Amino acid sequence: MAESNCENCTLRARHEANPKSLAGRFWRWHINFCPGWKKYFVALPDDEKIALRQKYNFTKYN
Repeated sequence: MAESNCENCTLRARHEANPKSLAGRFWRWHINFCPGWKKYFVALPDDEKIALRQKYNFTKYN
């Protein structure tokens, strides 16, 4: 199976540049159910998970 590209995702970069843009809002909505994001997120060390939770106000996959 291919590795996740979530760290280098184009939509994620657009969210970083402008979270209120249509692409940025779409990416933030998308991570709530994306299987690739879930696989990427649960594989992260706990300290990185905490940082992403705070940065994106993300509460899934406890």
